[in-house]
Amino acid sequence: MSDARLESFVQESLRSGDSREEIERVLVEAGWARDKVMSALSGYSPIEFSVPVPAPRANVSARDACLYLLMFGTLYYSVFNLVHLLFQFINLAFPDPAADNPQRIARNIRWSTSVVLVTFPVFLFIASRIAKMIRQDPMQRISGARKWLTYLTLTLAASVVIGDVVALINSLLSGELTLRFVLKGVAIGAAAGGVFWYYLRSVRADELALAR
Repeated sequence: MSDARLESFVQESLRSGDSREEIERVLVEAGWARDKVMSALSGYSPIEFSVPVPAPRANVSARDACLYLLMFGTLYYSVFNLVHLLFQFINLAFPDPAADNPQRIARNIRWSTSVVLVTFPVFLFIASRIAKMIRQDPMQRISGARKWLTYLTLTLAASVVIGDVVALINSLLSGELTLRFVLKGVAIGAAAGGVFWYYLRSVRADELALAR
């Protein structure tokens, strides 16, 4: 939620003829978070006029919210089942007779493969639709649904990576580290790390686009 004082300051500064760069610098030095400053500045168009020209705000419809939920939902489901599929291949390569059942592994491979073959193309399709929406309406970059779900995804991915590293270190210190365990840890870390890197780039791209 925007702060009324921040909105008022940005409006008055623009009215006084101060540049966006100068307004951003002063507010950041005063302790305001850069993303809040950029959000307040994005409320006004860079068009030159005698008074600040308000920019249209992103209007997230029920359809748009549904698209974002479907996109992130299929992403989570795809990544989870991709990691599960890799686990089954690791189990086949480094079997544990006491824990592994070949028939169960085969069922898991069929199921995870089926899920990935369906959900990942759906994710790519919806992601392309959303990218097209953003090209047509750049204000979609400040959509509340987009921001919340993106940062939620970053938080979940970072938490998984941290937990993965902790588990690997704990196993190493306990003397229970095996190649099978390391490979599973690498699979989890690579998947979560890839998601984190992708959406961190997305956040930075949004910030750069809004700063123009």
